[in-house]
Amino acid sequence: MNNWQKLLKTWKNKQFIKQLLKEFPKAEIFLVGGAVRDAILGQKTTDFDLVVRGVNKNNLEKILKKYGKVNLVGKKFGVFKFKPKNWKGEDVDIALPRREHSLNLSGVYKDFKIKSNAKLKIEDDLSRRDFTINAMAWDIKNDKLIDPFDGQKDLKKKIIKSVGIAKNRFKEDYSRMLRAIRFACQFDFKIETKTWQAIKKEIKKITKKIDGVQIVPYEIIAKELNKAIIYNPIKTIELLEKSGAVKILMPELLKMKGCPQPKNWHSEGDCFKHTMLALKNIESKKFKTEFKNKKVSPEVIWGLLFHDIGKPYTIVKADRLRFNNHDNVSAQVFKKIAKKLKLSSAGVDIEKIEKIIAKHMLPTHSKLSNMKDTTIEKYFFNPNFPGTDLLMLIFADIMATVPPNGKPNFKEYKILKKRIDKLAKKSKNKKDLPKPLVTGHDIIKKFKLKSSPKIGKLLTATREAQLKGKIKTKKQGLDLIKKTATKSR
Repeated sequence: MNNWQKLLKTWKNKQFIKQLLKEFPKAEIFLVGGAVRDAILGQKTTDFDLVVRGVNKNNLEKILKKYGKVNLVGKKFGVFKFKPKNWKGEDVDIALPRREHSLNLSGVYKDFKIKSNAKLKIEDDLSRRDFTINAMAWDIKNDKLIDPFDGQKDLKKKIIKSVGIAKNRFKEDYSRMLRAIRFACQFDFKIETKTWQAIKKEIKKITKKIDGVQIVPYEIIAKELNKAIIYNPIKTIELLEKSGAVKILMPELLKMKGCPQPKNWHSEGDCFKHTMLALKNIESKKFKTEFKNKKVSPEVIWGLLFHDIGKPYTIVKADRLRFNNHDNVSAQVFKKIAKKLKLSSAGVDIEKIEKIIAKHMLPTHSKLSNMKDTTIEKYFFNPNFPGTDLLMLIFADIMATVPPNGKPNFKEYKILKKRIDKLAKKSKNKKDLPKPLVTGHDIIKKFKLKSSPKIGKLLTATREAQLKGKIKTKKQGLDLIKKTATKSR
């Protein structure tokens, strides 16, 4: 029995479905949308939607309440959020068949007249959906696939195609254009020609406003962008650029195109090509070996996309090309874009990304042999700093920095890793270093000092000595402070 058959058997044996069919023998129950699509593709899903035909919403509600928890938020539209008893997944959406009619074709999804009808044919319900691969239904009672728009055929052909006329589908809801791009990246499909042409024509309306209010909220835009870039960063940026979405949503990225780089370090090309190569590197065997196939966080992906965005703003053409302070400027530019796009609403840690962008030049700017252990600790053993993400960004960046000989220079990175590994040996789990022997409270109490920046410097000095193995007890730490204070008089 394959996964598809197991899924269907599971739903057919649900108690609330058995009860529905028992009390209403003429009822029809359909598994619809993404669950059907994913099952055909052989992929797991946690998002389940059901359409129940032939049962009015009051009777449907009564039966559902017997077998689980019902959320009545969508009751007036004939939509229920339902959590069956002993159900560990997300709530199941259960709806009556319904029609949706865009009142003004304004691109606002909420600008719809929705009418549920228990007698409406399932084919009519499916006709309101966005793409053919999402417009299929499985008749649970009769074990039959309902596919009026050839969604299964499009799955085999690996294409994203709108239901009906693409332009009309997008005018109903402009966010569908970004969703098409996201699905293309998620499944590595192509977008069908007419659908793609409609996206390119209508994409400028993604930030359209009516009475000063943006019709597609940035929260929805951010959600689609983040999902797409996690699935396939390179394809996402390519499709966003070719569709015109980058120019509208993140025009700053285009400043990197044509931004020159020193050829003795960057034979790969301009700033944009370097960035795309860095993103590509996270899928390389070398990268995966270095980080032992550890999952790359969304923060690393966003960090790589914007790590050099500051170069066009800081370029100086003198004796040679310089990009003074571009790392910090990159962090600032990213912060501005992230705030506009409301990326944090998609669960992206903006502060973490800022940190790793601002410090991605650490191996280059620092004399690693002279770097204090406390500095290594600050960036790579501090729970408040994303050390692993920073290392991933640095590694992918170096891989994409290709000198004329074609061999990226990992010398400084290797020195940094040795320093980190050496310090990690002082930790039992190679993550948490021994706690400081001396605290600020100890210093204040022992030397009758008031809180001041001086205490911070003393703490750093004693911590450095501890990490070097020069002191091993609190008494030794306090003695060191006493000697330091005596010499400084």
